[in-house]
Amino acid sequence: MKRINKMGLFFSLVAICCLLTAALSGCGYTTRSMISGKYRTIYITPFLNKVDITQESYSASKYRIYRPLLETDITRRVINRYLFDGNLKPVKEELADLVLKGELVEYRKDPLSYTADNNDVTEYRINVYVNLSLWDTKENKLVWEENRFNGNYSFFVRTSTINPGSNVIVVSEETAVNRAIEDLSRRIVERTVEQW
Repeated sequence: MKRINKMGLFFSLVAICCLLTAALSGCGYTTRSMISGKYRTIYITPFLNKVDITQESYSASKYRIYRPLLETDITRRVINRYLFDGNLKPVKEELADLVLKGELVEYRKDPLSYTADNNDVTEYRINVYVNLSLWDTKENKLVWEENRFNGNYSFFVRTSTINPGSNVIVVSEETAVNRAIEDLSRRIVERTVEQW
C-alpha cells in the first residue's frame, strides 16, 4: 500500500513539473515583431483628407459627415502608437526604411440601439476608415496595401429605458472618437509589424 502511495506521489510531482515547464515556456506566444530585421525605422506621411462629402447619399446614411482635423489626429496617434510599440522608430522621411501613407476616406456615426419608444438613439458606433500603403524606401516597392482599413468604438449617449438598472457608462462623442482613433492606430501598427 505504501509503495502505491509513493508511486502516486512521484507521478503527481512529475506531472506538476511538466505543467510548470510548459507554463513557463510560454507555449510559443511572443510579443516580438515579425517584421524583417532590415526594417528599423518608419516615416508616417500626414494622413490626407479624402472624405467626399459631396457624394450622393446611400442607404446606410442620409448624408456623409466629417470631423474637422480628424486626419491630423489620426497622424499624431499613429506616430505615438509606433513610439509606444517600439518595433519601428518614427524618423524623418530621408532616414526611413519604410514609409506609411494614409488617407482618411470615411467617418461614420451609426445608431446601434434605441429607447423603448424608438424615438431616441441610446447607442452609436463610430467608424473611421482609411486607405493605407506601406513602402520599402530602399527598394522603392510596395510592401502591402489596405483599403477601407477600420477603427471603431461603440458608445452609449443615454441609458436605455428598456433596462434602466443596467450598468451602462455614458460617454461623450468626443471621447468615443478618440477611442476609435486609438483603436485604428493600434490596428495600423499591428498590421505593420505582423508577418507580411
